[in-house]
Order: sequence, then C-alpha cells, then structure tokens
Amino acid sequence: MRIFRTYGTTFVLFFSFSIFFSIPTKCDDIKSTIRSVDVFKTKVWGPGLNPEKIVLPVRYFYIQAYDAYGKSFNTSTAQRFDVNIRGESSAGKCRVRIEQFDRRDGVYIVRYKIVGVCWNVEIHIQYKNKHVANSPYRIPDKDVYSDKCRCPQEIDKWLKNLNCDTSYEQIESDLKPFKRVNFTELRPKILRTYDKPGSISICNFIIKDNQIYRKCYGQHTGFKMFEDALLKTLVRLVRLPDMEFMVNLGDWPLVKKGGITRTHGPLPIFSWCGSEDTYDIVMPTYDLTESTLQAMDRVSIDILSVQNAQISWSEKQSIAFWRGRDARRERLDLIDISRKYPHLFNVSLTNFFFFRDEEAKYGPKTAHVSFFEFFNYKYQLNIDGTVAAYRFPYLLAGNSVTFKQQSTFYEHFYNELQPMYHFIPVKRDLSNLVDQINWARKNDDSARKISRQAQNFVNERLTPDKILCYHVNLLKEWSGRLVDSIQIQPDMERLDEEDNECDCI
Repeated sequence: MRIFRTYGTTFVLFFSFSIFFSIPTKCDDIKSTIRSVDVFKTKVWGPGLNPEKIVLPVRYFYIQAYDAYGKSFNTSTAQRFDVNIRGESSAGKCRVRIEQFDRRDGVYIVRYKIVGVCWNVEIHIQYKNKHVANSPYRIPDKDVYSDKCRCPQEIDKWLKNLNCDTSYEQIESDLKPFKRVNFTELRPKILRTYDKPGSISICNFIIKDNQIYRKCYGQHTGFKMFEDALLKTLVRLVRLPDMEFMVNLGDWPLVKKGGITRTHGPLPIFSWCGSEDTYDIVMPTYDLTESTLQAMDRVSIDILSVQNAQISWSEKQSIAFWRGRDARRERLDLIDISRKYPHLFNVSLTNFFFFRDEEAKYGPKTAHVSFFEFFNYKYQLNIDGTVAAYRFPYLLAGNSVTFKQQSTFYEHFYNELQPMYHFIPVKRDLSNLVDQINWARKNDDSARKISRQAQNFVNERLTPDKILCYHVNLLKEWSGRLVDSIQIQPDMERLDEEDNECDCI
C-alpha cells in the first residue's frame, strides 16, 4: 500500500493503493482448488463512480470479489486489487485522497475526496493488471467538482442525480400537523414559549436566494455550528427554495403533546431527536450529519469507516460489550445485571455525572475505549442516554449484532427498522436482556444474519448521500407549506461562505 499525505501546501498528485482479498479453499469430489477472482464477474458499484453528477463530501463505491462460478467469497489468502484515480486540474494532476476499508465479508469500501476541480477523470480498478468489471470508469469532457465548490444544482435535478427517495414516511408524519404555515405569525409564539435562556437554546434560520441567515436565542448556542455547517454545504450543492424555520439546539425534543399545544396547536421546531410524546420535526442527528460532512477530515468514526472490520465474526468474543456515562438509571441497572452474569458481559461506566452519589456502588469508572474496539465482541448494547443513544447507527454499521432497548425516543430512521431483522429488541427495564443474549449465543447463525441485515440497511439508508437526501427532502417539503413571504429579520447574521475552492455560478 502506498500512502500519500498532505502537509501544509503540499498536495497529493496521485494515489494508488491495493485491496487484498483472501482465497478460501474449495473441496469437491475430485480435488481441492484455490478460488480465484474472476475480473468479469467481480462487482463494482456505488455513487462514487459518477463523480460528475454526484457531489458529496466523500465519494465512495464498493468492490465485491466473485469467482469463476459467480460466487462471492470471504478472505483467507491475500490477492490484490489495485485502485487509482487519474485526472487533470489547473495544478497539473488531479489532487485526490483515497481510503479503503475491508468488511471481512468479501466486500471492500473505497472512498475518496477530490480537491478543487478535475477533468478527464478516470477510475482504474485492476486485479493482476487486468481491469475489473467495467474499469476504467471514464468521465471525459466533464468537470468533477469538490464539495467545497459553490456549484448548486436545481433541487429536482440534484435529488434525481442522487437517486433520492421521493417521499419519506417520517417526514410525512412529522409535517402532518403543519399543512399551511404562516411563520411570521408563529415566530413570536415560538419565542414566547421556548425562549428560555437558562434551559433552552434555539436558532431561527432563513434561507433566501440560497443565502443563509441566522439569529439564535438562549445561553448555550454552541451547537449552532452543526446546523451552520450543514446548511453551508447544502447551498453549495443545491439551490434551496426560500424558507424559514426554527432549530432546537438541545437533545431533548421540545414540543410536548397536550398542554399548550391544545390551545393553539403544535409549534414547528426542528430537532435532532423525536419522541412519542412530542411533535418535533426530526432531522438526522448532528452527530450523524457531522460524520457525513467531516469524514476523512476531522471525524474518524463514520458510517463507512466503522465497517472496517478488524476481525471476522468467528474471531469475536460471544459476550455483550458496552461503555458509556451514567445518563439513565437503566445504565446503572446494566452494571447490576453484568455482575450477576459476568460470563455474558463486558460493561462499565466511563463517567459519573447524573448519579455521582452512587459512584461507589457502580464504579469504579473505566477509561474510554476506541469505538473500533467495540467490535471485538459479537453483541453490542444500545441503551438510551438522556434521549436516544446517537451511537445506534454506527453499531448497526459494524459487523456485530445490536441489542436495542425499547424507547420512546427515536432518530429519523427508526421507523424503517424491524426488530429481530435489523436488531434484537430488549425490554425497557432490561429484564429480558440475559435471555436475549443467551438466545443469540444458541443461534449464532441467526444473530450473524441480523448483523448482516443491519449493515445492509445502513449501506442503503444511512450513507452520506442518503443523509443529505433526507435533509434536502425535509427542507423542500417544509418550504412548500410556508404561505407567507420570507423576509430577513432584524439583527439576523448572514453566514458567509468559507474555504470555497472554486465558484462556478
């Protein structure tokens, strides 16, 4: 593997790396033969093969090895795929960064970032100097732009290019109470109800002529940076309609059912977490969104990188693993359960904040563990924190099986999941947790199948393109419900463009 890094103003001019597949032994009635990669049957797919149409913070595609019999196979003895991306730019060679991840199931994920603008781009995927599938993938006479370029497409064209869904059940459900919205009338009601500086922080956003304006209220508004980063990315990629909306900067959903909502109806507030007891309009969490925008930069854990399996399923320990802080009573109960069944659990608290007076009983607290090390264990536990545990999508993406606690809280994708198909459900009070773990230990093939189905779901629904699709669809549907003209409010701050690598408008 050759690795090139960027330091200061020195840029990557050319990247090449090797992907290793292993060749298991196949025995038949006559003799034992070594399975070898068939370059014609091997599959390559993903949005990263169409970089001229699909602009993402990180582009990606998949490679899956098949033999001459058309069967995919896992790894055991190394064989090599060579991947490189070529092109031209104003600086000479196209500047690209590439990473690759081994899922340990015969599938490899290749992802890359292009700097600035490139043209005559070619993606070469080879095995023993032979091109694989339809390689080389050529994009002649088309500019390929970085996500840092301000080149917004018309919204319908962008949605079509990314093959976004045309509708989302969660969006339809969240927006159902808001068929016609006069935000000019609702804004003061929202502020009277939720402008509580000591406990609530919210931001009023306006998008007009594809420019972003913002005014925040509350004492702790630091999390505005997550929504700022998302909207700045979107207006570079998409020409968004004019709109106004309010974003909750806290974890707790705000618009409770009953009470004040009975007098004037629910007030529209966008939140990162929803619940069965609230009307909040749910967006992908700030954590999942940041990992979409900052992959290969500031963020190391994201939906793609977490699939880089260190060990195979058969090498994992058949016990449940969990680390986290004391954000909910059930997390303390988990410690009690683990002490009764130490052969089934490796769990501990990493910090005491909510139940400091019980640290002597449930401690000692332990050091943080790299999230990638979680997947040395077959069974992952997803226990609510103050709200939904935002680690859930990453647990689903890894090659372990997730046990999820029943909860009234949810993220934007929960309604698409099926218990015992994508995860193993656990009662709210954890009373059946031990039984469920014992079931998994006795039904190893079924547990592994659930793990694979969860990972397939993630690769179909939670990849970077799908997260951006959800945001854009939500904003488009919301803007269509606004009946008043959009006017910039006094004292609103305009968010200026940053680190724009090129401008094609």
